[in-house]
Amino acid sequence: MKIKGLRWWIVALVGLATVINYIDRNALGILWPAIWKDLGLEEEMAKHAYATLSTLFLIAYAFSKGLMGRVFDIVGTRMGFVITILIWSISAAAHGLARGIASLGFFRTLLAIGEAGNWPGATKANAEWFPIKERALAQGIFNTGASVGAIISAPLVATVYALVGWKMTFILLGCLGLLWIIPWLWLHRGTPDNNPFLTEEERKYILEGSVPEGTPADAAEDDHSLSWGELLRYRQSWAVLVSRFMLDPIWWLFVIWLPIYLNDAFGFNIKEIGYFAWVPYVGAALGSIFGGWWARQIIQKGLGVDVARKR
Repeated sequence: MKIKGLRWWIVALVGLATVINYIDRNALGILWPAIWKDLGLEEEMAKHAYATLSTLFLIAYAFSKGLMGRVFDIVGTRMGFVITILIWSISAAAHGLARGIASLGFFRTLLAIGEAGNWPGATKANAEWFPIKERALAQGIFNTGASVGAIISAPLVATVYALVGWKMTFILLGCLGLLWIIPWLWLHRGTPDNNPFLTEEERKYILEGSVPEGTPADAAEDDHSLSWGELLRYRQSWAVLVSRFMLDPIWWLFVIWLPIYLNDAFGFNIKEIGYFAWVPYVGAALGSIFGGWWARQIIQKGLGVDVARKR
């Protein structure tokens, strides 16, 4: 059986994984007004506990990006996603078994380790499945998953909480990732050079479009992995590092603290947080799609990848 446009199905699944990723990570902040009371914490202590849990998550997340990227390089995109989503889905579900801050911190750390693999995995899948001229659009699609996940998470988590409570909410959310693995394993039977579902026309389109124009044949086949020192010699590497350094604190401020702010400053309960916490992410979702589309237009006009990145 051949599936036309298989690369778009692959990036759609990667985007869906990113949606689930953000639902699982955002659930703690949305449910925190109920969690800290159930754990018997004082209000001031609860704020410090939440800050500690968030810091643990971010530290583990930062250090695990390189680790999980290496895992994807070793086992490949197919099994890399299976491993990373198993870790974060089981960890997300285990939040519902927490009996205190220590156990919650442990599960939160494991969640960060698993979720860190989504981004290097998504980038690797993009490089494998899309020709150079379409990669900006593909990147925009799965980046949109972060914003869509943030949009969905608040009303979804609040609704499920109203039905089953915070503990069962975590368990049910953990099941989303486990269900995702089923279509992923079915569709992703291999890379474009050997996937049996890929049409020959699409296979040729992907493989021929993945080599920059003017690249010598021997260089195109070179699979040498660059060291950290070699990577840091490229201006492009520093451009990515600096841009993420400037952007990520703003993004994480919203992801971690927006639900807490709505509860603390305006007295919103979990249901009301679900009504409003999604609003800022609509702009982020539209920006991801438009940015990917705009970069694609620039590249197709022949202005080059570097020009597209700067504009």
